[in-house]
Amino acid sequence: MTDNIRNFCIIAHVDHGKSTLADRLLQATGTISDRDMTEQVLDSMDLEREKGVTIKASAVRMKYTAKDGVEYELNLIDTPGHVDFGYEVSRALAACEGAILVVDATQGIEAQTLANLYQALNVDLEIIPVINKIDLPSAHPDEVAEDIAALIGGKAEDVIRISAKSGLNIEAVLETIVQRVPPPRGLDADRPRALVFDSHYDPYKGVICYVRVVEGSFAATDTIRLMATKIDVKPIEVGIFAPTMKPVSRLNAGEVGYVATGLKTVHDARVGDTITAAANPASEQLPGYFHPKPMVFAGIYPVDADDYSDLREALEKLQLNDASLTYTPETSQAIGFGFRAGFLGLFHMEIIQERIEREYDLDVLFTAPSVEYEVLTGANEVLLIDSPAQLPEDGMVLEIREPWMNIEIITPTDYYGTIMELVIKRRGVYKNQEYPAPHRVQLNFQIPLAELIVDFFDDLKSRTKGYASLDYQFAEYRADKLQKLEILVNGDPVDALASIVHEQHAYHKGQRLITKLKEIIPRQMFEVAIQASSGGRIISRANVKAMRKDVLAKCYGGDITRKKKLLEKQKKGKRRMKMVGAVELPQEAFMAVLKLDDE
Repeated sequence: MTDNIRNFCIIAHVDHGKSTLADRLLQATGTISDRDMTEQVLDSMDLEREKGVTIKASAVRMKYTAKDGVEYELNLIDTPGHVDFGYEVSRALAACEGAILVVDATQGIEAQTLANLYQALNVDLEIIPVINKIDLPSAHPDEVAEDIAALIGGKAEDVIRISAKSGLNIEAVLETIVQRVPPPRGLDADRPRALVFDSHYDPYKGVICYVRVVEGSFAATDTIRLMATKIDVKPIEVGIFAPTMKPVSRLNAGEVGYVATGLKTVHDARVGDTITAAANPASEQLPGYFHPKPMVFAGIYPVDADDYSDLREALEKLQLNDASLTYTPETSQAIGFGFRAGFLGLFHMEIIQERIEREYDLDVLFTAPSVEYEVLTGANEVLLIDSPAQLPEDGMVLEIREPWMNIEIITPTDYYGTIMELVIKRRGVYKNQEYPAPHRVQLNFQIPLAELIVDFFDDLKSRTKGYASLDYQFAEYRADKLQKLEILVNGDPVDALASIVHEQHAYHKGQRLITKLKEIIPRQMFEVAIQASSGGRIISRANVKAMRKDVLAKCYGGDITRKKKLLEKQKKGKRRMKMVGAVELPQEAFMAVLKLDDE
């Protein structure tokens, strides 16, 4: 029977106390003893603990005896709050019937709060609003309660007020979940179906799929079929999260658990797939999943060329955990063999870089990020390019279209002017504004994605003392006066340093990049010329001076012609060295494209 099951998730903006509330719920239900308690229990990655954000969705089952004396099974699916991990949220929401909306009493409603709330409403979830951090001196829970009531309807006094850190009023949250979240509409059908909302790779049990059983039931002895890849497999075990993995004999309709498939290749078990029984398969897959579209692209290269196959394996395993990561092999003249990878945003890219270095112990080099452009050629073909190196010759290109984003910025009204200045400086276009709460304004703009991925968020936070919050969605491709900016080192173009820029910014960007590279590129035994070229002409140049070796040290006194002969010999040697010598470019050189200050 599913009447006593409640499946719910927690949605919130970054840092509003989602993981802390999950910790308190686990403690209040006795799922974890006080002795085993650590902060952010469900955030199992070191990175999640260090950065204080949830990156992966995770699940846990709790037993709770309500005031009416009935024991309920509560399945909590923890979700990330950062805008780059919106796809994780969408998958978790599809596996639930209810959502706890957590809002910080000191900061109020923010951009991600709204984005996640609208996603939850789209899939028809029961929303339970909760105000957290009410014990802080700067909290203003009455105002925030009024704002929430105005946003989702209902009365301000009905909004639950808690402190997740101290455990204040946690019992009220559990009671409300039991009363208001509907039980799953699971049917004990003949043709079972379960939704895969996440997965991870285990070296002993293969691919472990996190599933929500929608119809029917799965026994540990059943042969199952993955519907998208049409693979039949006999699972090693099925089980539940309590909160560690605990095998059970059967998963019934409405329950959340895992299936250890034993599959060794990551492509066979896709997140968002539907599992059914091989003996009596369902006719169609479960709906509600979209394939996340990468927005930011960068090259990943091993520092040591021998690590290429290890890097491929690391990316394969990461892709299993993270369905939104895409990659294809590519070759760079400057750096050798590597991969072109697609990410959902800069923070997502930073997390992947740290995971490759920590979890797989690889030294990797990331090129400067770029976005995907549409290029209309003279032959009337539309090419999709995600690397400036793929851009055809100037004469072949009729127009370049770049991706534009709709962005929402929620900020206190005091910072209205400085945000306007920031967005317009980055080629943004103002659309309209709304006032979701007194003293807070929601500004809606459109802005090119290329301008958004380079330090925009940092700039926004520093201009608004950390108060503004940002959410973005893809709008459309739009044509503009764009051209390729190339960097030549010793006359050879370095494809990894190329970028596509707006015509009006090419000269200043080229100059700033050359100045930066001159500081970063180490001095060689010969002079190194660095040039920036755009629109078919050189727009900036600098020389990295050669290291000097005093060849005249051994000549004391004597004839001047002897000294001249030695200097002439040195000059020839340097010229020959320049022809054959390779200039080693450090990782900072590739990131310099990012770190350009917009003075």
